Amino acid sequence: MIALENVTKSYGLGDQTHRVLDNISFRFPYRKSVGILGANGAGKSTLIRIIGGADRPDTGRVIRTSRLSWPMGYSGGFQGALTGRENARFVARIYGAPFAEVERKTNEFAELGHYFDRPLLSYSSGMKSRFAMSLSYALDFEYYLVDEALETGDARLKEKFRQIFKERRQTSSVILVSHNEQTIRKNCDVATVLHQGQLHYFDDLDDAFMLYRKILFKKKAA
Repeated sequence: MIALENVTKSYGLGDQTHRVLDNISFRFPYRKSVGILGANGAGKSTLIRIIGGADRPDTGRVIRTSRLSWPMGYSGGFQGALTGRENARFVARIYGAPFAEVERKTNEFAELGHYFDRPLLSYSSGMKSRFAMSLSYALDFEYYLVDEALETGDARLKEKFRQIFKERRQTSSVILVSHNEQTIRKNCDVATVLHQGQLHYFDDLDDAFMLYRKILFKKKAA
């Protein structure tokens, strides 16, 4: 289970405080892919970081009783001085997974060539994102966090990651953050809309898109 319990998060903007998450309580359904829609600045990335544990709420808590991935494409938790191979082994040991298998799958998915045996400090931002995504896929999680990372890389790599992602959806739940309706429609069963600090849940994707479009229209008209 992954659940939010009275989660609030604010940021200072000059003399003012901007509350991006306002006392949110929500339980993510199991074995369903959940999309999180929101306009730019709504707090989508903040929410995914808090769910994954990379950030903390001001108040409230996140309940995690299932194996949860870090946000796909996020490489901030890895050791830059270690090689890709060494990082893969290190993470595999943390999760109690067979390190040789995790290492092999990560190398196969990421297609980094000789860079797999070079320090992450030498990677470009795109390579780091590919490595992070590949390592996520190499481990078996019950929930996968995805923050726009499906669009990483060239057309061939995008399609490769989409296929792997499709396979994972058969046995795991996905929490996907995006402002792109087509990405949500292709990959999600249900959706939420993050607006003015509140998370609105919809079983029907079209209902979620209707609210989302209204929000975007008002922003453009303002």
